[in-house]
Order: sequence, then structure tokens, then C-alpha cells
Amino acid sequence: MAYKITDACISCGACAAECPVEAISEGEGTYVIDADKCIDCGACAGACPVDAPVEG
Repeated sequence: MAYKITDACISCGACAAECPVEAISEGEGTYVIDADKCIDCGACAGACPVDAPVEG
């Protein structure tokens, strides 16, 4: 199941920089994960300082 980014996101971009398939982009106020591209690797969750990416 793809990861999703919660409202805890502070829009720092750390997750996007770590995504190996470029599934994360800047949205309106927070970053968003394209579920069709996400490979469920968890790299985004490990990079996030506020634990915003969670398994969806």
C-alpha cells in the first residue's frame, strides 16, 4: 500500500529528495505522494523530521 503524507507536513522537501521514483511533489500547503508511482519503500518516512509520511 502506498504511503501518504499527513497534515503534520511542514513542507521542508526532505521526503521528495529521498524518493527513488520521484513520486512526491509539492502540493497546496503540503507535499503529496502519487500513489500510482509509490513503491512503498519507506525512504520518505525515514527522511521526514516530523513523521508526516505514513503507510496508507
